[in-house]
Amino acid sequence: MKVILTEDVKSVGKKGQAVNVSDGYARNFLFPKNLAVEANKGNLNSVKIAEEAQNHKKQVEKDAALAKKKELDGKKLTLRVKGGASGKLFGAITVKEIAEEIEKQLGYPADKKKVAVDAIKNFGEYTAEIKLHPGISAKITVAVIPEE
Repeated sequence: MKVILTEDVKSVGKKGQAVNVSDGYARNFLFPKNLAVEANKGNLNSVKIAEEAQNHKKQVEKDAALAKKKELDGKKLTLRVKGGASGKLFGAITVKEIAEEIEKQLGYPADKKKVAVDAIKNFGEYTAEIKLHPGISAKITVAVIPEE
């Protein structure tokens, strides 16, 4: 019997997949637990429509991420911090601080988990990477200057 899975079923298939299973397995296990529906024209069409909608949503998100990348690439972020005369900072600048400054100065709400930068312990310029979407990231310059 051909069925469409409504949930991931171990050793059978993933959600939305049409698979062949034995009649008894479908009637006695999959259907009562709402893990699958019969693969008729209506159900196959609704799965196809849902898949197309999901693909469209992913494409819209990717396009928005590309537009944001174009907007953020090459921007410069300036941080004023206390430090010693030798050029070392008192402490270090964390990813959380950089994410907060990105939101303040550039107006982009950045999550600290999506910002990547090497440890900043000295004055100077550093490159930070903001992950916008899988495979799409923007690079900004972080300038660390002494507080006056």
